[in-house]
Amino acid sequence: MKRVMINTNSVGLVYRKNEMKRVLTAGNHWLGFGETMISHDMAKSFYASTEIDVLLLNKDFEALVTTVEVADNELMLVYQNKNFKQVLTAGKYAFWKGLNKYSFVTVNLEDYEIASDIDKNTIEKPQLAAYIRVFKVENYEKALLLIDGNFEKVIAPGIYIFWKNRTVIQVLKTDMRQLSMEIIGQEILTKDKAQLRINFSMQYKVTDLIKALLENKEFDKQLYVSIQLGLREIVGKMTFDELMENKDKISESILRICADKAGNLGVKLVDCGVKDIVLPGEIKEIMNQVLIAEKRAQANLITRREETASTRSLLNTAKLMEDNAMLYKLKEMEYVEKIAEKINTISLSGSGQIVDQLKQIFVK
Repeated sequence: MKRVMINTNSVGLVYRKNEMKRVLTAGNHWLGFGETMISHDMAKSFYASTEIDVLLLNKDFEALVTTVEVADNELMLVYQNKNFKQVLTAGKYAFWKGLNKYSFVTVNLEDYEIASDIDKNTIEKPQLAAYIRVFKVENYEKALLLIDGNFEKVIAPGIYIFWKNRTVIQVLKTDMRQLSMEIIGQEILTKDKAQLRINFSMQYKVTDLIKALLENKEFDKQLYVSIQLGLREIVGKMTFDELMENKDKISESILRICADKAGNLGVKLVDCGVKDIVLPGEIKEIMNQVLIAEKRAQANLITRREETASTRSLLNTAKLMEDNAMLYKLKEMEYVEKIAEKINTISLSGSGQIVDQLKQIFVK
């Protein structure tokens, strides 16, 4: 014989040969030979060492607990005193009566949508992370919801949460802002067989979500190829000189040629243009030679014009001086003055005739 004490809000389950025989409530009790007891705190969850169905055969135990069953295709949310406690998967569970008030919400996993009576704060609990799927659509995005591969609806920015089950859920998203695409290093032959490398830039915007994501696979890659082919088509019809003179018109031609193709992809072309044209070494050298020759020709032309203008001016001056002796003498004195400015000292040698000659120059 053994004496045991059961505390308040506790229950003792007495076993003999692994079979539950009786239930002990608060107080002092005696255990017979071969009997063992397991004490359970009624404030805590009940975890049975044997099958609950076997324990429920005892009427005293059945009166102390509330039992719930969860099917294979269900989850059960357990609330203790109106606060979320835990989530239960398939099986049978028992909860102590009296001390805590329990409530239960059954979730049918055949339905992937979360019912409106389940609080959002509950869904965000860590205990439920393994049972939900979360999709986030940013405020600059739009998305398509596909259920088992079938288009369901267009969804706006927000957070979407679904139960995990056999249903396949896909959320196809795309950026609805203006986007940029770079087409780099395109080697293209012009009409006159000049090989160039062109870098091209394009801005576009998604306008039809269903065409872009549902009717076309990787619409951005298809758009890249369309612009690439359009660029080759336009440049291939132009000579090198035409290309260099009309580089700005390439963007206009691309917008015109590729607008319909982009529309079929659910995209609108906003703007585009050639960033730069890279010439091969040989062509670059030839272009430099042409440029140097052009600049030299322009310099020679300017020199000839200046010489002609100078000669014409001299001729006009000579005609004026021929008709006016005073003007001639003033011009002569002007040049003498310029010569005198360059002279620092004058050394004279010889007879006085030199002085007379200087007087003749400076004094009439």
